[in-house]
Amino acid sequence: MPSSWSNKDERKYEHIKEGYEERGKSEDTAEEIAARTVNKGRREEGRTPNSRTEGTGNPRHSLESRSKDELENRAKELHVKGASSETKDELVRDIRKKEE
Repeated sequence: MPSSWSNKDERKYEHIKEGYEERGKSEDTAEEIAARTVNKGRREEGRTPNSRTEGTGNPRHSLESRSKDELENRAKELHVKGASSETKDELVRDIRKKEE
């Protein structure tokens, strides 16, 4: 667990993870869901160092439905050059090229 998490965050993570494992999710999936849930709560409470730490959005949703910050984060993961100065449409285009 990240060192920036409180004891309450760690307990919440374990509780969520165990619940998903009991429902038949794999350990890796349960861990990811639990971590995302705890981090979302931390973000909403303003306990993250950067307000732009929004992740890359739900991979099941289209690129067009994601926020510009989420697209910039995804572009950064894919090593797209100049992503921070691109429009949302340009980000979508460049991400699609890299994901091909």
